[in-house]
Amino acid sequence: MHTAAAFFSSMRESRKRSCIKNSGRKAFHGIHRPGFTAKADSRQDHPGHRSRIEPRPVHHGPRDCGPRGGTGPLRGRKACDFLRLGDGCPAHGADGPRHRTGGCRADDPLHIRRHGEVISLAGATPVFVDIDPKTYNIDPDRLEQCIAALRGGGAGPRALPRIDRLNAIAPKAVITVDLFGLPADYSRLESITGREGLFLIEDAAQSFGAEYNGRKACAFGDIACTSFFPAKPLGCYGDGGMCFCADDGMAEILRSIRLHGKGSHKYENVRIGINGRLDTIQAAILLAKFSLFEEEVKLRQAVAGRYTGKLRACRDLVTPVVPAGYQSVWAQYSLLARDEAQRDAIMKKMQAAGIPTVIYYPRPLHLQGAFSFLGYRAGDFPVSEDCARRIFSLPMHPYLGETDQDRIVAALLEAIGT
Repeated sequence: MHTAAAFFSSMRESRKRSCIKNSGRKAFHGIHRPGFTAKADSRQDHPGHRSRIEPRPVHHGPRDCGPRGGTGPLRGRKACDFLRLGDGCPAHGADGPRHRTGGCRADDPLHIRRHGEVISLAGATPVFVDIDPKTYNIDPDRLEQCIAALRGGGAGPRALPRIDRLNAIAPKAVITVDLFGLPADYSRLESITGREGLFLIEDAAQSFGAEYNGRKACAFGDIACTSFFPAKPLGCYGDGGMCFCADDGMAEILRSIRLHGKGSHKYENVRIGINGRLDTIQAAILLAKFSLFEEEVKLRQAVAGRYTGKLRACRDLVTPVVPAGYQSVWAQYSLLARDEAQRDAIMKKMQAAGIPTVIYYPRPLHLQGAFSFLGYRAGDFPVSEDCARRIFSLPMHPYLGETDQDRIVAALLEAIGT
């Protein structure tokens, strides 16, 4: 991609002290939008970020992300190149195996629309799977039931698309979403997909920097994707992202796709591709941020811990759950209200107090008009639907001070009436 030579030289030096300790995958520090009251997911910049960015010269340089190999939580993974796609990174992951897959691909319905889009654009049929009620990630038990129902021609208790020729499609891949910064249960998921012969795509757009059983997000599945969109824990000042995999052939296909289907040289086109190269300026910005990412992950833990400590005793709210062996990177701090009416009342009162809240996400994918062709109905995915009615998120960024949090919590408790 368009990147600075100094970018990669500095990256090689910073690898040794970064929280990623990347052996085959490379990662960058996130950029956050300034201002705590602008949006619930807005982030503040570290005071030194601007001085790091403004004087840095950049020029076209290497298109890869530095050396591979070594040891660490991402052992054996290859960075398949920087992308300008941002939240569209799963498109690369879904398109990469298209030459050998088809049929249908499983995904969970409580998140933004991009995952269902890329499945459809890859020529497959989205099949949704409900979420775990505590982690909000795809439920491995329900995934197993869904696969069994598909292989049985549609028989079984799981909700499947109400489409013609359902018995003619076969499960081919699974896209997991590490929602709100918490990795999915990859021990179960890798076991299931390995046993069933399914391609596993990890969407780590919200979880870059998180951990599961000592392994970093982006170290799971056949392909992992992350986003550098500004709202993410690792964000640039525009669109950007990266794909990761452990297979040399797949890495080469992904690099080809992001550069117009490039072959052995840039004027040879061996497949239909896109212009997905990361802009030079975004690479320079990400470099300026990267050195502080480990610190910010720790700060996020502190901010989330203060919220949970102050709100855990409130019976009208359900605070986030982080199971043993997990570390969330806290892309959002999301709560469940008692019901939709209470949620709406809380958000209205918080707005009046000058404190932003946001709903992630107000309508599950299976109830979106874009996926009406699948024939899903209200009630098909009760956990996702219940969460969508009750969930809302508080301001969250690494530099959210305790005084500001006290103000947020006081307004929230007053809105609830406690």
